[in-house]
Amino acid sequence: MLSYLPSALSAAHAQASGKDFWIDLMQPTPEEIARVESKHAVHIPSAAQLKEIESSSRLRTDGTTMYLSMPVVAHGETADAAPGFIGFILSADLLITVRYSELHTFAEVRARIEKDPKLFASDTTFTALIEAMVDFAADFLESIGGSLGGISRRVFRDRGEQARRVKRATPVLREMLIVIGDAGERLSQIRESVLGLQRIIVFTSDTGCVWLGPEIQARLKTVRRDLSSLADYETHLSGKVQFLLDAILGFISTEQNDIFKVLTIASVVGIPPTLIASMYGMNFHNMPELSWTWGYQYGLALIAVSVVTPILWFKWRGWW
Repeated sequence: MLSYLPSALSAAHAQASGKDFWIDLMQPTPEEIARVESKHAVHIPSAAQLKEIESSSRLRTDGTTMYLSMPVVAHGETADAAPGFIGFILSADLLITVRYSELHTFAEVRARIEKDPKLFASDTTFTALIEAMVDFAADFLESIGGSLGGISRRVFRDRGEQARRVKRATPVLREMLIVIGDAGERLSQIRESVLGLQRIIVFTSDTGCVWLGPEIQARLKTVRRDLSSLADYETHLSGKVQFLLDAILGFISTEQNDIFKVLTIASVVGIPPTLIASMYGMNFHNMPELSWTWGYQYGLALIAVSVVTPILWFKWRGWW
């Protein structure tokens, strides 16, 4: 889909010069790409080119035009929303964005720009998009932080029987592992997005310093500080994810060890009575207990003592 700004829907369109300053290519067709390339003498990167990871491919210039690309977290509501990539073609007069996934920050910026003719410029539009993406990244990290905080409270809270149920509920712990794994994957995506934004801002500030105004430079500098704080917070959350993973795996291992301990104690407790019963079940004629009046009761008592003795010993040792 090919979108132009200013558009015919803009309230300030009549006051504008009519010259396009932002072209948004959302999953563009070959015909749309050819039209834009022919009219504006630029090269529109393909989806495969946007995914290239080399710095020279993501950040480059062609004369006074900058070609920028970066990974971006998809703005979907589902947990399995795939990450996407976005490209910027920025010059003093024109901004072209190329993307293959829906980003609601673009719709928000577009609506804001169409209401304010003062924002009708490529540099202000680019800066507004970057700021909106940074705000989304911050909200995204806050959401992940809240989710991890809830899991941490469920794992480590100490509330009597409720805490013991959480500790022993292996299915619940496994469910938490899935949630934490998803949080780790999303943090990995947001880390790539934040790093991409940091590199783009530094490159744009240095390369476009001739035609970027002082106000835009100041806004980009503020965004750089925000991204630095987001990177620190992301590092903190990544450490928390690893800590929770280790803790939950430790609890699951402890639960399994408790099960093996119970089975081990049961097997040890069952050996002496089995030995006694098997010994007196041989029915040899020279066994003196066979002629005892209370021989049967003696055997039962001996079996009972052989069961109770190891149980008491394990209890005294604190193993059970």
